[in-house]
Formats: sequence, C-alpha cells, structure tokens
Amino acid sequence: MLTMLSATSGGVLPPTRVLSGHNVKCWNSRSLRIWSGEFPDFLPKQFEKIKDTYARKLASRIERLPVNFSKGCVMSSCVKPKEQKEANPVVLLHGFDSTCLEWRYTLPFLEEAGVETWAIDILGWGFSDLGRLPSCDVASKRDHLYQLWFTYIKRPMILVGPSLGSAVAIDFSVNYPEAVDRLVLINASVYAKGTGNLANLPKAVAYAGIGRLHCLLPWWEDATVNFMISGGYNVIDRIEHVKHKTLIILGEDDQIIDYKLGVRLHCELPNATLRQIPNCGHIPHVEKPDVVSRLIVEFVQSDRSQSAKPDSVSTVSVPARVLVKADI
Repeated sequence: MLTMLSATSGGVLPPTRVLSGHNVKCWNSRSLRIWSGEFPDFLPKQFEKIKDTYARKLASRIERLPVNFSKGCVMSSCVKPKEQKEANPVVLLHGFDSTCLEWRYTLPFLEEAGVETWAIDILGWGFSDLGRLPSCDVASKRDHLYQLWFTYIKRPMILVGPSLGSAVAIDFSVNYPEAVDRLVLINASVYAKGTGNLANLPKAVAYAGIGRLHCLLPWWEDATVNFMISGGYNVIDRIEHVKHKTLIILGEDDQIIDYKLGVRLHCELPNATLRQIPNCGHIPHVEKPDVVSRLIVEFVQSDRSQSAKPDSVSTVSVPARVLVKADI
C-alpha cells in the first residue's frame, strides 16, 4: 500500500540530462531520462500520488548512470549534486531495502550549506535498472559502489550510512580506503551477523515513510531474496580496521539499535566522535534533518574549524524551531 505524507504537492522540473562518456555502451532506450511529466519515466507511475513536497522534488532529480562492474553493466539510480566543487563530496547511502529518498529532508539542508552531495541507491535496492539481474550479494554491492565512485565521483568521499548503510560504509571503507575521506554512521546496524532480523524491520523504518514504491519494480523481489540468501553483511571483525575519522550519530530514542551498541562502536573505532540527538528515533535524517545536516557539515569542516575532536561524546540540543517534521 502506498504511504502518503501530509504536504502540498509540488516540485520543479529539472532540465533533461544526456548520457555521455566512456560508459555510453551501457545505454539502452529504456533507460533514457525521458520526461513525461514531473518525474523520469523509469519511476513507477504511483509517484504521481505522493503528496510530500520534499519527496517529489528529490524524486524529480533521480537519474540513472551507466556503471560497468564485474557482473556487467547496470543503469544505476542516484541523485547527483547540483554542482561539483573542489572539496571532497558527501555521499549518502540508505538503509536496508530502501532508496535514496530517505534523504529527501536532509539533502536540501546539505546543499543549502554549500556541500556537494550525492545520494546513491545501493545495488539491488532503489530504482536502478536490473532487467538483467546481477548478483546482489555483498561483494557485488561493494564492487558496484566502487565503480560508480571511480567513474563519476573520483575524489575521496565523506561516506554516510544509516542503519544497515553503516555496515555498507564500513565494508567499503576497509576494502577501498583510498575512496573514503571519512565516515558518518547513523544508528549503525553493524553488530548483526548476516541478515539476521532485517526482514522484520518495521516498514515505517525500512522505507522511511515513503511507502514501498521501489518494490513495484519487477526485479525487486529477486534482488532482495538474492541478498538475503547470500548471508548479508558481517562487518564485526572489520570495525577495528577502519582508520578513517568517523562521526557516530545516535538517536536517543532508537528502538531498533541499542544505545550500548553505539557506545561500543565508539570505543572500538580508533578515531571516532559520538553525537546523540535527544527525542529522536532510528532515522534521525528523517526525524531531525536540520540537526543531522548541521552535524555532517560541522564534521566535514572540522579540520578547518577544529570544532570536533576525536573520542568525544556529546548530546546535541535540538533547535526550538524544527523546519521539517516527518509524518511516519
């Protein structure tokens, strides 16, 4: 069932983008960014029913980029930055079986702060074209993300992972340390061995309030089952090998990931800062997007401002005026 959020409809039609470059051999006519209305035509038609203004605006910016990796070529869905800068970019992942639309509230704040921001759909989830379904196990997800980075981003990333996305980020940073500048881990799900209870996540959490629109794509079920039976992520033994500066963000009222696991992660990472957001659950980037964006921006700029120091723990006070409130 499609979940609706209370907001007025809207959105601005961005210009059409034309695929080009050395990966153009991956192009096919079904993957063109052709505009029949507000949204690209590869998105399910049910998008027209969404009333959340922020979701509509971000969905209108989703495009598919050709990514060649070990399993073939995939037209891969993402939201590209409005402009590329010299500084290292922030790259936003998402949680288990979700999409880049998790970032519909936080991404605009980051862009307003002048941060180059990408939001990427992890292989097997989101709105990529998986008509010829590749393996969607951990190794394939890692390889796909690396090739997307190598082809289009090409600079060390501030890699942001919420929930299971934290396991994706840790796995990736240990295997490709040169591609990562630093990490931001939000209510990190990194101590489960394999797929565990992922399938039992509350849908309001797993889909971050937008409903199950990506599940309408014909390959969604096979891709998710492929990941589940492959064993999923197990990064417990890799945590100690993370050398990157890391920001850990915890929601004080998270009912999914125990606060003690966040403290444990802070202790086990050699160069970590922990920030706790009061009155906030498992998805701070949806519930408190202004606070999360401020923490990320401060972390990105910390080398210049010296405002964040390793091995510190603090609680973030929430401003009296919250600009966006998610209805989940």
